Amino acid sequence: MAECKSCVTLMEEWLKLTKASTTVKVDATLYPSIVSDLRYLVHMMLDIAFAVDYVSRFMEDLREDQWATMKRLQCYIKGMVDHGIIFPKTGGSRLQLTVFSDADMAEDIDG
Repeated sequence: MAECKSCVTLMEEWLKLTKASTTVKVDATLYPSIVSDLRYLVHMMLDIAFAVDYVSRFMEDLREDQWATMKRLQCYIKGMVDHGIIFPKTGGSRLQLTVFSDADMAEDIDG
C-alpha cells in the first residue's frame, strides 16, 4: 500500500458491509496482521477507531468488498500521517470539548 493514492475520507458514505456478503472470497492471510497494526494505531489516530472496529469484524470470511474497505482505510492513513490535533495553551480560559455519538450504531446490519 506504499504506492497508493491518499484519500481524505475513511469510508464510503452509506457503506453497508455484512458477513453475508456474496462478493468473491479473498485470501485473508495478511488481514489479521493488518487489523492488529491498525488497532495499535488507533491509540494515536482516534478518528480511525470506528472504521478499524468495522473492518475487524470480517476476519473469518473475508470478501472482496470488505477488503476494498480495508485498503481505503490504509489510503486514508497514508494521507493523514502529517496531520494532528493541537490543543493550544490559552491564558485563563478553559478548554471545552464537545463529543457526539451515533446512537443507532451506524445502522449495523449484523447487529
